[in-house]
Amino acid sequence: MTLNWEGLDVSILGPACVAGLIVLSTHVPLGKQVLSRGIIFIDLAIAQIAGLGVILAQFIGVGEHGYMVQVAAAAAALLGAGLLAWTDRRWPEYQEPLIGTLFALAATGGLLLLANNPQGGEHLKDLLVGQILWVSYAQLLPALILSIVLLAFMWLRRGQLAGLAFYALFALAITASVQLVGVYLVFASLIVPALATAGMQGRGRLVTAYAIGAAGYVTGLVLSAVLDLPSGALIVWMLAACALLAQAIPAVRRSHPARAVAAGAAHSSGLHE
Repeated sequence: MTLNWEGLDVSILGPACVAGLIVLSTHVPLGKQVLSRGIIFIDLAIAQIAGLGVILAQFIGVGEHGYMVQVAAAAAALLGAGLLAWTDRRWPEYQEPLIGTLFALAATGGLLLLANNPQGGEHLKDLLVGQILWVSYAQLLPALILSIVLLAFMWLRRGQLAGLAFYALFALAITASVQLVGVYLVFASLIVPALATAGMQGRGRLVTAYAIGAAGYVTGLVLSAVLDLPSGALIVWMLAACALLAQAIPAVRRSHPARAVAAGAAHSSGLHE
């Protein structure tokens, strides 16, 4: 394989790296909440619903980019979030299968809308893996402003989000990111850093998760440029690789608190026998 060192162009990789950091800024703390709630696939569902909004906007002739497409994506995501907030109150024990069903409906709905579009395959690919290498600093400004607002809201609430507030904030964060990096990277950015640091506590967990995410994005972008491979797909793999490498650090590898309690209880029981 020929290495393409000329691909290391700061004018291209710079905006892409900033896009990754913007996505991580909200997705890392939200990923922690997703894991604690046990609704792992909510990001895929909301991202797919936001994508369905984009496809629907294009289907009715709004265009591929622009303000109305953003509105369509946000409206679709908020409607999906409102529905999930309602089902969470109504049938909390079935929330995960309901999320999976909603994901399947949104995904197949997009396929139906694109069925007669000669460029439908390309649109679907862009939705799933994104076009992170083609973003510009101008495109990133709205996402940056929205991320700052969402982070400020989370800070004011001290991370305590519940009900419709959680689902609505989640939907807005996903809407901003899915059009920058695609559905797969949205999922990986939320889950992989949070999962890699699940055994940690306090501020150290957040810092480590951000570091894993940033390392995954930078490594993936650089390798994709040098190896001439799809950026979104390679970043997903590099996020997973960085998460695995982080397990070599004892503080990151520490047992999950629930396991530690169980182990302690077993040890105590053994002492009393």
